[in-house]
Amino acid sequence: MAEHLPPEALDAWAAALRERFGLGPDDVPISMILDLARDVSVHVARPAAPFSAYVAGLVAGRAGGTPEDVREAVAAVRELAEGWQA
Repeated sequence: MAEHLPPEALDAWAAALRERFGLGPDDVPISMILDLARDVSVHVARPAAPFSAYVAGLVAGRAGGTPEDVREAVAAVRELAEGWQA
């Protein structure tokens, strides 16, 4: 099991997820989710990144699950993280 995926493996993993769950290209916005993880890691804490990505997905799903819902949920989480002061 690899600890780190090279970029091309990440693309392959995203393609496998899309195929397995019947998702389209816009449903798996890799760079947006990686940016979210980076911002949460920097401004909150590294372990908060996967949890925050999950919450963004949950919020987007409850809002309707469109790509726009995902963008709005991710933007809201990033905004919260960037202003975070523990």
